[in-house]
This record gives sequence, C-alpha cells and structure tokens, in this order.
Amino acid sequence: MSCAVKTTCPYCGVGCGVIASRDVAGGVTIAGDPEHPSNFGRLCSKGSALGETLDTAGRLLQPMVDGRACGWEAALDRVADGLQRAIREHGPDSVAFYVSGQLLTEDYYVANKLMKGFIGSANIDTNSRLCMSSAVAAHKRAFGADAVPCGYEDLERAKLIVLAGSNAAWCHPVLYQRIMASKQQNPDLQIVTIDPRATPTAETSDLHLAIRPGSDALLFNGLLVYLERQGERNELFVKQATRESETALAVAAVDAPDIERVASGCGLAPEAVERFYRLFARTERVVTVYSQGINQSSSGVDKINAIINCHLLTGRIGRPGMGPFSLTGQPNAMGGREVGGLANQLAAHMTLDSEADRERVKRFWEAPAMPRQEGLKAVDLFDAIEAGRIRVLWVMATNPAVSLPDSDRIRRALKQCELVIVSDCMAATDTLELAHIRLPATTWGERSGTVTSSERRISRQRAFLEVPAEARPDWWIISQVAHRLGHARQFPYQHPGEIFREHAALSGLENDGRRAFDISLYADLSDAAYEALTPRQWPLTAATPTGTPRLFGDGEFFTADGRARFVPVSPAAPRHLPDRDYPLTLNSGRVRDHWHTMTRTGLSPRLASHTIEPYVELHPEDAARYAVTEGALVCIESSTGSATVRARVTPAQRPGSLFMPMHWNGQFAATGRVNALLPGVTDPLSGQPEFKQGRARVAERWFAWYGFLFSRRQLQPGGADYWARSRGAGFWRYEMAGDQIPEDWAGMARSYLCSEGREVGWMEYSDRAANRYRAARFVDNTLESCLFIGPDLQLPPRDWIEALFAKASLDAAERASLLSGRAPDKSADVGRIVCACHSIGEKRIQEGIRVQGLNSVKAIAEELKAGSGCGSCVPEIRAMLAAG
Repeated sequence: MSCAVKTTCPYCGVGCGVIASRDVAGGVTIAGDPEHPSNFGRLCSKGSALGETLDTAGRLLQPMVDGRACGWEAALDRVADGLQRAIREHGPDSVAFYVSGQLLTEDYYVANKLMKGFIGSANIDTNSRLCMSSAVAAHKRAFGADAVPCGYEDLERAKLIVLAGSNAAWCHPVLYQRIMASKQQNPDLQIVTIDPRATPTAETSDLHLAIRPGSDALLFNGLLVYLERQGERNELFVKQATRESETALAVAAVDAPDIERVASGCGLAPEAVERFYRLFARTERVVTVYSQGINQSSSGVDKINAIINCHLLTGRIGRPGMGPFSLTGQPNAMGGREVGGLANQLAAHMTLDSEADRERVKRFWEAPAMPRQEGLKAVDLFDAIEAGRIRVLWVMATNPAVSLPDSDRIRRALKQCELVIVSDCMAATDTLELAHIRLPATTWGERSGTVTSSERRISRQRAFLEVPAEARPDWWIISQVAHRLGHARQFPYQHPGEIFREHAALSGLENDGRRAFDISLYADLSDAAYEALTPRQWPLTAATPTGTPRLFGDGEFFTADGRARFVPVSPAAPRHLPDRDYPLTLNSGRVRDHWHTMTRTGLSPRLASHTIEPYVELHPEDAARYAVTEGALVCIESSTGSATVRARVTPAQRPGSLFMPMHWNGQFAATGRVNALLPGVTDPLSGQPEFKQGRARVAERWFAWYGFLFSRRQLQPGGADYWARSRGAGFWRYEMAGDQIPEDWAGMARSYLCSEGREVGWMEYSDRAANRYRAARFVDNTLESCLFIGPDLQLPPRDWIEALFAKASLDAAERASLLSGRAPDKSADVGRIVCACHSIGEKRIQEGIRVQGLNSVKAIAEELKAGSGCGSCVPEIRAMLAAG
C-alpha cells in the first residue's frame, strides 16, 4: 500500500505536476501528474530522477554558529543580535538579504515583508535577477506591468514558434516535448531557433539562425522594418492600443534598413534572414519564446523590447497561438516577482517609486518603516559587501559564490563580510563554507507552499516526507527572527496557508483591475481549500475564478492610458570584435541533466552519467588555431579568473566562440567554475548580468600524469591538480590529473583508498618507467575502489567498470580484467549514458543501429526504450543515426 501526494517539480519554470508515491518501507516513486495542465503526465530526465535525490546524506540538519552545532534558540538569537547591531550602528541599509527562485512563494513573501517593511531597507535581491530580470523590465516598459501574455497552450495553437536564445530541448524539456508533439500532429507548424550554437533544439528546427553573439536586437529591429514595409502593420490595433510606433520604426531603420545590412551585422546569410522574415510576416499565429540567451545580456531589456515591438506592430498578442513569451529558469522565479523579491519592487507588483504604493503596503503590513528608493541589485549588492557598506548578509536557498559573475571576487567579499548567515538544506556548498551562521532549511518533499510557473500558473508544492532532524521551513526561520526583532504580532504565522491568504489579500487591496497581479479570489481561502488548491493562472478574482489563460485580449494594457508602448531600440555596440589578449567569446549555459550548482542533480547516478565533468566546446577551426585536441584538458583564462576543463571540439560552436556549462563548483570540481571567468557587467535597466559574451582565451594544459578513480566512498583526491567527481550507482567517479609524479604510487593510492584501518584485499600493477599504475581495493571480495594512472590521456574505458560495482563479488576473470583495463565481456561496456530516463548507453544504441538495423528514433524507442521517456536525448539519437 502506498500514499500518493500531488506536488510540483522543483526544477525549471515549466512547473510540472508530480505524483510522489511513498510505500510502507519508505521508498518514493515519482511520476508525472496526468491531470496537471503544465505537463499532462510528462516529466523530463531530472524530474523523473527526483526519487534519487531524497537521501538525507549530506544534509544540513542542525544549526551551526561559528562552526559549532547549537540549538535553534541560540542560533536565532545570534541572527537577531547581528541584525540589530548592524542596524543600530550603521543603519538599515547595512543589512541585505539574497534570496532565491527556489524558495516557495510563502517563504519569499515573509522575507520581503521583514526586509522592506520592518528592517526598512530594500536591500533584498534574488538569484532570479540573474535569469529573468531583463524580461521584467521589458514587460513593464511595454505593457506597464510585469505580465506574461501567453500560456503553454499557445505553443500548441501556433503556426510558427520562434525560439530566441532558448535551448528548450535541454532547459525546458517538457515544453519542448509539447512543441514536438504538436508538430507531429500539425506538420505545417514551423520552428525557428535563433542561437549562436547548434544546440539539440536547433538541430530539430526547420530553420536555425546561428546568429553572431549579441546581435539579436539588430535581427528583430530588421524584422520590425521588414514587417512595416511588407504592409503587415495591424493598423487598427496599433492606432487604438499602442503608442510610439513611428519612433520605434525610425530608430530601427537606422541600423537595420535592409536585409543585407542585418545579415552582415548578425553574421548570417541574407537568404536565411529573408526566410525567417517571410515566415514571420506570412504567419498570423506566431509565438516568440525567449529565455536566457536573450535575458542574460547587458542589453537584454532592449533585445526583449525589440521582440515585443514586432508583436505589437502586427497585433499578434492577446489572441490564441500568438505573443511574446518569456520562459523563466527557476521553479518560482515568477512567484518571487509577485511578492516583490527583487530590490526594485514592492509586494503584489507594486513599486517602490510610487508613494501611493508605499503607503498602501505600509498600511496593510502595519509596518514601522518602508524604504523610499530601490535597493541594491545582485551584482551591486556584492560590490557593497566588498566595500564594507553592507555588514550583514543573509543568503537563502542559493549559492552566490558559484552562480554570480566574477565569482572569485564574490568569495573575497563574503570572506570579509562581518556576518554571513546562510539558510540551506545542504551541509556543503561553496557559499556555506564562508558562513558564520548556518541554518538548516527544509527542501523539496518536506515543505509546503505554492510556486508560480512561466505561464502565471500557481500550483501547490506539498510535503510527502517527514522533516529530518532540526530542519525548518524558511518562512518559519524568518518569522522567528522577526519575533526577536520585536515584530511578533505582524509575523504570527503557524501555517503557510496563513501567509498565502495575506499575500492574496494584498494583491487585491485597492486594485480594481489597475494592477496586473491579482489573486484576491484566494484572500479568504480556508486551510482545507489551500491544501486542495488546483493549478490556475492569475489573475484570479471573483470575475475570473477559473483563471486567465492569456492577457491583453481586450487590447487593454496596464499603462496609465491603457495602451502598450513601442520602445525604440538602438542595438548595443557589438561585443564580437577581436581582443588581442582574449580573442574568444565565452558563453555559459545548462547541460541536459544537471540543475544550477548540482546540489540536487549531482546526487543522482543516472543524471550524473551523461556529463561527468566540466568541459568547454570550441569549433574545429579554433581547436586547430590554438592547438587543442579533442578530450584534452585545457585552461580557459579571462581577465577575472581561470578554469581547467575538458575540451570538446564540435562544429556546433560558431568559430571564435566557446561554451562552458554553469553547474560545476568547488564541491564537484577543482577548477570548473565558468563564472570565475565572467566579469560583473550588467544591463543598466534590469541589473541582469551578462553571461553570454565574456572574453577568454584557451590553451591546452599538459600534466605529468592522468587518471581516474572509482570508490564507494566520497574521497578528497589530494595530490591531484585537476579533479572532477560525479555520482555513479553505488560509487563516486573521479577524473584526475597532476603536475607532480609521486615518489611512491602505491603510497599515494593507499592514501586515497585505504583511509580506515579495515582489513582489505589489495591488487596493484606498476610500471614506473612508463609512469603507469593501477590498483584495486576489495572488502570481502567486493570491489570497493580502483585507481588507474597513466602518462597521457590514453586510459582504459571507464563505463564497463561501473558494472563491477553492482556485483557482490568478482570472479578471477573479472579481477584480472580490472588491472588489464579491458572488459572481459564486450557487452558489459554500454558506453556513456545517452538516455537518462532508461539508462541506455551510447554503445548499446550504436549496436542497435549497426547490428539490429534500427534506422529511426521510433524504432530505437520501441526496441531499446531510448528516447521514449522525456525525449531530451532524441536529438543526440538522431545524430547517432546520421553517423551510422
């Protein structure tokens, strides 16, 4: 017998419904919720593997002050004392909160209320600043409010989908599945991907525009001019529902007067640009999806407004199957926007620069203080910490020592901050290592509240696990600190439903439809109704009790006069010009099966198996120019730092460009942090940092020895100058390299593998002259760990060794094969995992193609199951089919 709980996935902003079923033995099975309107039962590889991430090993389970465990009373007293002292001696702006799109809305609301209403500073910002604040600013300029017009069903009703700066196949896989399913049913649906990289999304599109990095605004300005000249202006809509069209057109025509000029500036063939423009002009139902490739730019706001301008000119907004559509990165980035989690917002989409809004919120909260100006945005906030203006920082559910640009400087700032408080669920993160006070927070599966997806859909996240040890919800931690600051009456919360009702009531206070965000329908929600809440899209009012699928269908916007604004956009100066010291453009982003800084996905063997270490992609021309070989370790350097990673040479990159994943950190690699290489350059309007156009150089990095290690225990590979670890099924995998050859290989190996004095079996092989060493450690005839060392990159295949860790004991042939480095049975070597949903390896798929004659994605899915799960591996399978 099992108990099934409907909840919401904690990963991206799609907001997929999940059913968690717990059996009597405590095991948890995860499935997609077929009734949830975001995913209708679909899950991506990360969502499917959630059950593998629920172990409490590695959790922070007790408050810690100055490195010593203590009780909650002592820890909370210390937090309150630190805040009070800083406020008393240096004023409220000496305190800052840095929060997260992975908080629930209720947590976010209480944090914002405490900081802005009771500490009296707006110095609360969020890691959502790093992924979607450009969209917020662009929406407000165009629509008068941060209001996303579309819903997911518009993707299925569109005839043309433009994916601008979005690798949806990997970053929003369930939406990508919905798009692909729609295309299968409606072959006339056209998909255009605009991305410098030939991503898995681009490979399955009808048209891929491999645009020069940073030239998106020029491309869409050119589209605006083209649409006008082709007579595609919706005259009635533009006249009655918008302003400033002529100014926007005149400015666009300066840099984008014709297709040839646009193509030259974007690094594209004129024929490709014209094809895209004609598709857009001739298709009524167009949705333009934009994500981090657009947002994460020092001119991201302008890029988005250039996109919105094209939809306004044609009136393609507010109707089914059309509109500009921002896909958020984090599970509750939208919820954070709703409660005012950004430094330049107030709760319920109200603004700090409005005296009426400030008075309204202050009155509602019964707040003693309310800041009159916006606080410090993320990058500026850490500048202020480094300068000593901020004395106390409270970080909640995020890892800024890894995720912010110029991350070495962020670490230096945290080290010198007088008091760093971190609330987190994990015991070891790069940021937590720099904290004076560590507060154990609950995590997915243990906490209860709401999240809002990219389509404005509010869903419940429900607990189905007991709270371990001393962990507590973030809203409870914040409220307890508020009590100690003297505000117990205004923070009386005993249940997240109380917070949600207050949040809903504030959204409707003196609103009358003038503010986009309104969920006043829920202001009197009972606890029972809160527990039973079903997913719905705001606005949710007495007039719209079932929700609002899309906005602006009536041609009314949230500006003072009700009209949308065209925003004139002058493209920023190009960043693609050669630099003598750092000639390459560095772009960062996600990989398929990992999430943020890997604190959750890094625990899953099947997710970690697809990409086991940090890497850099570069074009073959650049590899030849800089003498970099496939699979080599290379050093990437910029003006702010360096990283050593594995090289992947691929024509999917534009010449002159590099790509590095964002996920690796000090817990999973020695030197794999891409954000150490990116300076803190921000958009002047949104404060969003530039993560797509850094400047870097590359050089192959030679080591004296190379190796890999498998161990059932998590180890610290001392003596290795390069290392990266990843989770396997019952073991940890380490890739390593070192500059110094040890005097004693056996001594080094035993220092790794034999840390405890338990009786073990030991096998080793050594060739000192050739600089080769291999060793294996057995406990009761079970393989416990093994180490392979060589003078170069020609090391034995790793994949078949994984199967040996699943065996209770090894026979003589398997022991011999281990030191020889060759699989005793070729079938044991399945290769790198391609399909994470079903753990299908690369070599098994190649065998199916070559031996079994499987000649299509469908045939492989039916015979091997690969590609039949979330579908995000399908582009890779297609590439394998093409290669034969």
